[in-house]
Amino acid sequence: MRHLLLACGLTLLATTLSPARDRWTPEKAQEWWKNRGWVSGANYLPNNAINQLEMWQAETFDPATIDRELGWARDLGFNSMRVFLHHLPHEQDPAGFLERVDKFLSIAAKHKIGVLFVLFDSCWDPNPVLGKQRDPKPGVHNSGWVQSPGARDLVDPKRHAVLEKYTRGVIGRFKNDPRVDGWDVWNEPDNQNDNSYGKNWLKQEPARKVERTLELLTQAMRWARESDPSQPITSGVWIGQWPEDGKLSPTERVQIDQSDVISYHSYDPLDRSRKCVENLRRYNRPILCTEYMARPQGSTFDPMLGYMKEQGVGAYNWGFIEGKSQTNYPWDSWQKPYKTEPPVWFHDILRTNGKPYRQAEVDYIRKVTGAAK
Repeated sequence: MRHLLLACGLTLLATTLSPARDRWTPEKAQEWWKNRGWVSGANYLPNNAINQLEMWQAETFDPATIDRELGWARDLGFNSMRVFLHHLPHEQDPAGFLERVDKFLSIAAKHKIGVLFVLFDSCWDPNPVLGKQRDPKPGVHNSGWVQSPGARDLVDPKRHAVLEKYTRGVIGRFKNDPRVDGWDVWNEPDNQNDNSYGKNWLKQEPARKVERTLELLTQAMRWARESDPSQPITSGVWIGQWPEDGKLSPTERVQIDQSDVISYHSYDPLDRSRKCVENLRRYNRPILCTEYMARPQGSTFDPMLGYMKEQGVGAYNWGFIEGKSQTNYPWDSWQKPYKTEPPVWFHDILRTNGKPYRQAEVDYIRKVTGAAK
């Protein structure tokens, strides 16, 4: 028994000390993209979930709604969806959480939809709490979305082991799963949320948030690589157009240098978004636009989706279905809540019942994706 325990201990030590897999070469990344083919889809949250916790907690996980809504996504010709996870449900019940993720993947695969999972997110409320989630604030965009990790877990080094266990646990379970398109390790890690919440919101965020997050981002990318996934790892840049390496922030430098495939966000019109793609071409890697489409900003499906297909850029718009996230309301609703539906929806494609917000828009999407008959 003593020898067995010693052997097990040595095996565990070897596993712990095993080096991270190398970042994919540009050639390997391009080969993955060639085999996967062009991806198009949306950032997905069920209409009856206000945030990631309500989507993934056992009490509110809703396979029937997910099945119905992903069926509508497939009708649009979408073949991949970007989906946010959260570390707190995993900490509470790792086995149950992973089983729910597996169930979600099975539903998506039924509709021939792959999944790009997001592990961490620095946007919106920095104080996530398990349990019943609050109701949406009337007329306010994304009023209940929560960060992962929240402020408490970000600043407490003792809590970082929880984040590591979550990263390794999730990727380790699905690292060779063909239903997974990739791992978006951290969404907008240098976002301080002052644009929507206002300058006073910085009082809610921890001191040195960007620097602290950069430290954890670097670790999280290593945890992801050490999990040795067969799918690509990425983290998307989102500020500006990245015209040259010398002008990248420290966070952007890590995001790009540690990503197998390059991803970015742009809610700008075509002329500015085109510059993003042209600038990111210098890395000679597949490019995914993991957030776009804000109608009043001039970022619309026509022509953005067509352009990205033409350029071979993966396309995930923000928002799929009207619901508790209320992302059909614009960002400025945080300063001035809307009393009625906005005259022009900001995000989202379908109403809660699956009917299009704009039929012509849906017709265009289906034409570009090849779903039109």
